[in-house]
Amino acid sequence: MKVYSLSGPSGTGKSTSALAFAHQLGVEAIIDDGLLIVNGVRVAGVSAKFEKNTITAVRRAIFTDEVHREAVQKALANYQVQSILLIGTSNKMTNSIAKQLALGPIAHYYYVEDIRSLKEIQKARFIRQTQGKHVMPIPYRQVEQNFFKRLVQKGMEIFGPKREKIGETTIVRPDFQREYIDIDKSVYVQLLTHSCRQQALVHKVEHVQFLLGEQAQAILTIQIKLPLDGSLAERLYALQQAVQQEFYQHFDYELDAIHLHVKAAKRP
Repeated sequence: MKVYSLSGPSGTGKSTSALAFAHQLGVEAIIDDGLLIVNGVRVAGVSAKFEKNTITAVRRAIFTDEVHREAVQKALANYQVQSILLIGTSNKMTNSIAKQLALGPIAHYYYVEDIRSLKEIQKARFIRQTQGKHVMPIPYRQVEQNFFKRLVQKGMEIFGPKREKIGETTIVRPDFQREYIDIDKSVYVQLLTHSCRQQALVHKVEHVQFLLGEQAQAILTIQIKLPLDGSLAERLYALQQAVQQEFYQHFDYELDAIHLHVKAAKRP
C-alpha cells in the first residue's frame, strides 16, 4: 500500500482540503480523526469528534482502541485499498496511525502549508477560534447528529479539475470544543464603524455590514467630507487599508473584501 501523510496544527483546514488533495495525488482513501473514507464516503471507523474530551479524542484518532482499529483494518482489506492519506497534527501522529493500522512506512510527508495558502490557514484558524467549527470530509447524511447537540450543518461539495464531484464536507462543533470565543456580529460592526470614524476623510458612517461565509466581507456606507484634499481614489484606498489593519490587529485575520459605498456630505 502507498501511504502518504498530511500534517499541520489543529484548526488550519487540513480536513477542508483533504478530499481535493487526495484526488490530486490519485489516492483513494483517507484516514481523518478515526474515520476511514474511501472515494469521499465514510466506510468504517468512529470519529474522534464524537468524544467528550480532547484526551479521548486523540486516543480515538490514533486507533488505540482494539475494536475500532480492527474494524478499520478489516474495511481496508475488504475495499482493497492500495493508497491512503493519513491526516494528523504532526508526523509523529501520522507515523503512529500507520504503525497502529499496520500500513507500512509512509512514502511521502506533506504539510498543510504545501496545500493551503497562508490566507486560507489564517481564515481556518479564525473560524476555529471564534466559532469552534470543525470540518469532517464526509457527507452530511453520514454524520450521526445525536452526537452533536450544538451544531451540525452541510459544508461544501468538492469537485475535481474536470468538475466531477469527489465528495462533500460537513461542519460540526464537537462537545469537547469549548476553547473558542463566540463573537457576536455586532462586535465586528462596532469595530468597523470605529475604524471608519477615525479617518479624517469620513464625515459620517451611515451603515456597516459584516458577512462571514466563503469570504469575510465588510460593506461600508459612508459620507465623505468636502472639499477633498488629494485624489479620491487614493484617499478611499487609504481608508480601506486602515480598516484592514485595524481588523487584522484585533482578529489576526485579513478581510477578504471591503466594499465602500460613498456619498458626499453636504457642503456647509
